[in-house]
Amino acid sequence: MKRFVPLTILLFSMLIYMSTAAHAATPFPTNGGEWRDTGNARINCHGGSILKVGKRYYWYGEHRAGLDADHQKGVACYSSTDLRNWRNEGIVLPVTADTTSHLQQGCKIERPKVIYCPRTGKYMLWFHLELKGRGYEAAYCGVAESRKPAGPFTLLRTGRVNPGIYPLNFDPRYKGHDWSAVADKWWTPEWMEAVKQGVYNERDRLEGQMSRDMTLFVDDNGQAYHIYSSEENLTLQIAELTPDYSRHSGRYIRLFPGGHNEAPVLFKNQGRYWMICSGCTGWAPNKARLFSAADIMGEWEEHPSPFVGEGSETTFQSQGAFPLKVGKDIYFVADEWRPKCLADSRYKIFRIEFRNGMPHIENRTPEIRP
Repeated sequence: MKRFVPLTILLFSMLIYMSTAAHAATPFPTNGGEWRDTGNARINCHGGSILKVGKRYYWYGEHRAGLDADHQKGVACYSSTDLRNWRNEGIVLPVTADTTSHLQQGCKIERPKVIYCPRTGKYMLWFHLELKGRGYEAAYCGVAESRKPAGPFTLLRTGRVNPGIYPLNFDPRYKGHDWSAVADKWWTPEWMEAVKQGVYNERDRLEGQMSRDMTLFVDDNGQAYHIYSSEENLTLQIAELTPDYSRHSGRYIRLFPGGHNEAPVLFKNQGRYWMICSGCTGWAPNKARLFSAADIMGEWEEHPSPFVGEGSETTFQSQGAFPLKVGKDIYFVADEWRPKCLADSRYKIFRIEFRNGMPHIENRTPEIRP
């Protein structure tokens, strides 16, 4: 005897099958491949960060000239619910034709990071800014805000960090010290000792500290920090932010003076702070550095690079951009820079495993399922 399946059940089953098949047909993007958005355009979103809001992820990054424009448009944003299919949300902080603005077309906006402030209900965008026609001389940071994760963001201010203030761990014996005799004698033992003592921190104290490659970190208690390469890229600094995440509180520390670290990627695991940085070799990849601390504003120590296997000497041909946490897993998201056309730079993601209490990263494209 034949049994007939009701048409509604049959159609419902077909929809479930089609939905499952469509999801399975969208693999996680391959490291170093051409990542495209839902409109099939190349994703142009470099050196940035990803923020989860509800069930949607927002990816912010540097728009770079070369694919869809002959100039940097500003900060780009894409969104996704599955970390595979990315919808272009547009430019959320654009450059301008206003010649009096620090965001004048021709400026450089790099390393944009967005965090949410529960106290104000605002999304705070921080970035490294270089002014038009001045190369990397300005070494400014900028901050903008929005009520919505997809913007638009309104610029609040730009400038140097903590003008007039010494870091918490500055040796008081060298406050106001005159290093003029050795300040320009780069890479001599006397100059390196002056760097460690704070020659460039003292030089920039009144105007404020230089801020180049940067990231943001929000601790478990809601306290936020700005981490950046400073003092001519020779020294890292960690600066505390005010409760509304819009300014620096005035509390900051210097880390590894003379270490030449940049591209900080900071995350926390089982109560310990970890930071992966690169060396300063321009657009060329190099061997990553690893640091950790029990207190973010305390003493940090250096460890061997967490990258292992073939290609680890160049961080698998990449430079870190930001950490991505999905569930209990943490991932290292990086850029494979292509200096001949920065817009053609590629994206890479590696899972950070912990073995014997230490980060361990292998050259494999992960399968991330939110």
